[in-house]
Amino acid sequence: MTAEREERLLARVEDAFGIISVYEVEDYRFLEFGEAIEQSCVFTADPGWLEYDYTRAMLVGALCHAQPESALFLGLGAGTLTQACLKFLPLEDVEAIELRPDVPRLAMEYLGLADDPRLYIRIGDAMALLPTAEKADLIFVDLYTDHGPGVAHLAWRFLEDCQKQLNPGGWLVINQWAGDDGKPLGAALLRGLYHRHYWELPVKEGNVILIVPSDLEQSLDLEGVRARSQGLAPRLGYNLETLIGEIRPAT
Repeated sequence: MTAEREERLLARVEDAFGIISVYEVEDYRFLEFGEAIEQSCVFTADPGWLEYDYTRAMLVGALCHAQPESALFLGLGAGTLTQACLKFLPLEDVEAIELRPDVPRLAMEYLGLADDPRLYIRIGDAMALLPTAEKADLIFVDLYTDHGPGVAHLAWRFLEDCQKQLNPGGWLVINQWAGDDGKPLGAALLRGLYHRHYWELPVKEGNVILIVPSDLEQSLDLEGVRARSQGLAPRLGYNLETLIGEIRPAT
């Protein structure tokens, strides 16, 4: 977003964690936390359109599963990734856990989050509620505040429990910050926790998406990911091939 943009404030609320705002700029709407810390971007004509590379990279992570039926989103935001997964994957049961009650309300009122019967939203701390969530084929961790990644992104037990919450053959997809060296935040912890058995997908926004299998026997089928991506490309409206080419083993 540029400083010259003409933006219109649609909503602004304050809760125990700070300020949440929704702005409109031409064909886009933005969910912001705090003072202009952009959390989500929604193309109003298609709320399932993924504008950011990091969300497209998380969709690539989802394509590691050949036939996912269930998904758990830890952190909802505007719900663009959730909507994309509901639209493009064969999901039957989707749960989202969001800390701030105004976020899903604003997402539905202003950001096009659909009231899909497959989607169940719970309000609360993901670290506290994870043990009560259903096991899933896909789990997404994207717990950011206006100060950066939440403590869960470096919490050993929580990240371990996320992997344990996967069904056999499932995949954990984590939106992690990258350091100046290009490695994910907490790289040493992650290598130890997941025994170096995961993959990384760096993106231009400065994030690294981690793609973690449910166990050490499970491998990443890149050709299968490419085939599923190519099958979706006409419906997506964009190509994921460049991102798939950036996938690397844990560093």
